[in-house]
Amino acid sequence: MAKEIKELIADTFLAMAEGLETGSFSKKPRIALTGMGSEHGEENSMKAAVDAAKDGVDVLYIGSLKNDAVETLVVDNDEEGHDKMDALLKEHKIDGAVTMHYPFPIGVSTVGRAITPAFGKEMFIANTTGTSSTDRIEGMVKNALYGIITAKACGIKEPTVGILNVDGARQTEKALKKLQSNGYPLHFAESSRSDGGAVLRGNDVLRGTPDVLVCDSLTGNVLSKMLSSFNTGGSFEAQGFGYGPGIGENYNQLVMIVSRASGAPVLANALRFARDLIKGNVFALAKEEFALAKKAGLDGILAEIREANKPKEQGESVPMPEKEIVTAAVYGIEVTDLGDAVLELWKEKIYAESGMGCTGPIIRVSESNLAKSEEILRAKGYIS
Repeated sequence: MAKEIKELIADTFLAMAEGLETGSFSKKPRIALTGMGSEHGEENSMKAAVDAAKDGVDVLYIGSLKNDAVETLVVDNDEEGHDKMDALLKEHKIDGAVTMHYPFPIGVSTVGRAITPAFGKEMFIANTTGTSSTDRIEGMVKNALYGIITAKACGIKEPTVGILNVDGARQTEKALKKLQSNGYPLHFAESSRSDGGAVLRGNDVLRGTPDVLVCDSLTGNVLSKMLSSFNTGGSFEAQGFGYGPGIGENYNQLVMIVSRASGAPVLANALRFARDLIKGNVFALAKEEFALAKKAGLDGILAEIREANKPKEQGESVPMPEKEIVTAAVYGIEVTDLGDAVLELWKEKIYAESGMGCTGPIIRVSESNLAKSEEILRAKGYIS
């Protein structure tokens, strides 16, 4: 008992000293780092732990190396390290953990935090690993929410959201705009390209146009790797904060994912990222954001997406109208909907062809039929 009292007194005076030095008297989040498994050796992981500790992060290092700057929980191998990390999380002896792999359940995926090269601006990539939903569009809509939650927890009060021009972008945009019109406070980014809009291209990735970039997790994973290692030749990830935290509805365990190719700067940033999220009350904030989104009809919107994406039965054959010169284009159609959209116009005796423009999929029609075609496709939900 006497020993415990002495340790408590010592910890109290240490916290007071640190508070006087830093100006913050709040309890420091304790973040574990599993150090074994890095492609750059365990020394790379320990360097990250020491660097983060020097920056005020309370780091528990799980591995075989020791350093006076951090506490080490000694383990013999990576598997044992993961078991120890899991136990510490469940027992609430640590506030979060940074690790190189983790089996998240369906519905939980990670939000990365990158540094973009054009202006050195930070950008959250939603998402980078894991599966938000088995339906691609539903997953990307959820990714947008996960990205907003993470950005807000890191201090961005009204994060701007852009959707990368990948398969599903237009359907995702339509769903998010519906959520916004129903009252959810969503702020769209505007592309830096002359045609603007919230659907973004590669230029916007390099410029960090949005605070939150929405995409599928496979694309996000590639972007995260490229942005972190584009100036090192690819084998050493030198910039950014890693793949980020697993976020999902009612998920309350902070596990941050990094790559085995992550260098010490990225690992140290991931530890700082974890600290920022704990201080930003990420899980309480997530609960609030989901409540706002559900009030704006999120569940109904996601149900509509799942229904729309069910496999369709083979429809009736539609005869092609007489060919004519097509020089006008209808934009904003999802690539997977091109065939069905063309048939809708054919049913109305309008000749149309599908194609691919520099901004994505298009349907080509005659100048005289452009306005009517847009009206038909808008009414059918193919464009917004």
